[in-house]
Amino acid sequence: MIPILVGLCSGVISGMGIGGGTILIPALALFLNTAQHEAQGVNLLYFIPTAVVSLWVHIKNRSVNFKIAWPIILFGVFGAVGGAILAGFLQGKLLRRLFGIFLFAMGLYEIFKKDKKTKEK
Repeated sequence: MIPILVGLCSGVISGMGIGGGTILIPALALFLNTAQHEAQGVNLLYFIPTAVVSLWVHIKNRSVNFKIAWPIILFGVFGAVGGAILAGFLQGKLLRRLFGIFLFAMGLYEIFKKDKKTKEK
């Protein structure tokens, strides 16, 4: 039952464009005792179909700016290759810590960022 609930929650988060890996990777590592490298690999495989569906919906709703997206995609591919190579050299324990620090930093950023739309009102 746990894998079903993890998939459902991360799918909802992915559909919103937030990134299901923020739920999926920790859930795989904590609740299903998956090694960090395997959890991240499962996340990458899981990402492909969920991203395709989400992208299709966002394109249909005209909420994708391709002029901005293409450079991000290009450099994102290079970054993904570099990150995958780097992750292959890191031990699982260190990779887990780095991922945790990243999630914590992003959480702090979201809590303390100044919302321009709210300030204007």
